[in-house]
Amino acid sequence: MTAKEVLFETLKKEGKPPRLLRQWEPFTPIMVDPINKFVRGNRVRGKNTRDRWGTMIYFPEDAPGPMPHVTKDDKVVPDITKWREYVNVPDLLAPAAEPGAWDEALQVQEEARARDELSLCFMGTGIFEQTHYLLGMEDALVAPLLEPEAAHEFIQMIADFRFTYAKLLVDNLKPDVILSHDDWGSKANLFFPPDIWREFFKEHYRRMYSYMKENGVIVMHHSDSYCQPLAKDMAEIGVDIWQGVLVTNDIVELQKELDGDMVLMGGIDSAIDCSDQTEEAIRKEVRRACETYGPGGHFIPALTSGLKASGIYPLTDPIIDDEIGRYNKEVYGI
Repeated sequence: MTAKEVLFETLKKEGKPPRLLRQWEPFTPIMVDPINKFVRGNRVRGKNTRDRWGTMIYFPEDAPGPMPHVTKDDKVVPDITKWREYVNVPDLLAPAAEPGAWDEALQVQEEARARDELSLCFMGTGIFEQTHYLLGMEDALVAPLLEPEAAHEFIQMIADFRFTYAKLLVDNLKPDVILSHDDWGSKANLFFPPDIWREFFKEHYRRMYSYMKENGVIVMHHSDSYCQPLAKDMAEIGVDIWQGVLVTNDIVELQKELDGDMVLMGGIDSAIDCSDQTEEAIRKEVRRACETYGPGGHFIPALTSGLKASGIYPLTDPIIDDEIGRYNKEVYGI
């Protein structure tokens, strides 16, 4: 089987893939669609800039990636009850309608499919993440408790923006996969009780992911956090692959609970992704993940960072892929 065929077999509830995939092996990310370039194109290593919503984005030269920097005196929305006075929702329709706007992305997609790989569009900064980009983390967490009416309206506005984003990708590009980011927890806990997530976020994601699936798109949701209490909900609203599953989740138990309803991608501790790790230590962790989670099925071993070849230390990914290959040869004879 090709890597794409192995993925499809892994996705089937009763599937029997002949081997484990090597991380992002079946996918070709498309980072040049006009929406991604519009909303994230000004993020430049070594520079601090404001994004399209007005949030300060810090991207130090030695940082692995850009991060929001929201201070008490520099919040886009200092009062959620008055959010309409502060928020200018970025217009996604204009860049999407520019002549030739989709040509570069369509070319990347055509080349990926010629290699029998799956095109994967990237949607960073999910609905919850956008709330804390605009409000700051503390206000984003307490707003649903203290100002539920305003929080519902505020989150609806962001969800409508995200739905428009997803619809433009689906309607103009028709990718094979959409990788949608939204971290809902820390390494050890959810950011909010499950019922808060279900009340304020779940149905917005159901709407967006349902549109993707109705149009034949595989839904991959990135959350490199502890989300075990939400896993069955994620499967219910249409997530095909939970990408970024940290080892602080009980992955073996999740495999039993999900019973093939969602693929888990991750399970390799990102602590190995640093310059002072030895090859032996990296291989040991990869082997642990393959041996522990591989037998449970519906699992793709990978680092938990949220994009292909996104390892911070450049030698990590090749070692991981090679060790998965060694495991496959020993266990599956491939």
